[in-house]
Amino acid sequence: MSMSLREQLLAAGLGSKKQARQVEQQQKQQQHQQAKNRQLREEQEKRAAEARAKAQAEKAARDAELNRKRQENQERKERWAQIKQIIEQHRLPKPDSDEYFNFIDRGKVRRITADNALREKLMGGSIAIARCEGRYDLVPAEIAERLRERDERSVVKLNQEESKPAEDDPYKDFVVPDDLMW
Repeated sequence: MSMSLREQLLAAGLGSKKQARQVEQQQKQQQHQQAKNRQLREEQEKRAAEARAKAQAEKAARDAELNRKRQENQERKERWAQIKQIIEQHRLPKPDSDEYFNFIDRGKVRRITADNALREKLMGGSIAIARCEGRYDLVPAEIAERLRERDERSVVKLNQEESKPAEDDPYKDFVVPDDLMW
């Protein structure tokens, strides 16, 4: 039978059993430590891979959100460009008059030049006031509806059918004008 190298060295008297056990224990500890180190490296690599994947997912989500916002801004700009173009094509000429039509926009009273004929058309609902880039223009009611489809805020005043007074309203026979001239 062949003996292991350790057994041959012990038989030759070059080491003791105690030394052999110590060497054996050291080898086992080294193997155990190497296994632990290998396991720790694998766990670190796994965590690093998960962190990279998470970072990539977050970056993709941020990129998608930025792209969505850019797309919304682009669409909004296109809508306002369409609104501006429609208003420029269909606006009614402003009369040379010292009379004004007062209206409320964003909580403030504004006014636009309007003679009696335009005022009647505004009150009747055949003409509307449209806003674009801080300017107010008069446009036909059909155009105002097209503008309102693109953006509700572009049409400031559009009188549609007047609401009928209730049957039991004691003041239903007394009409109050919307714009008094003093």
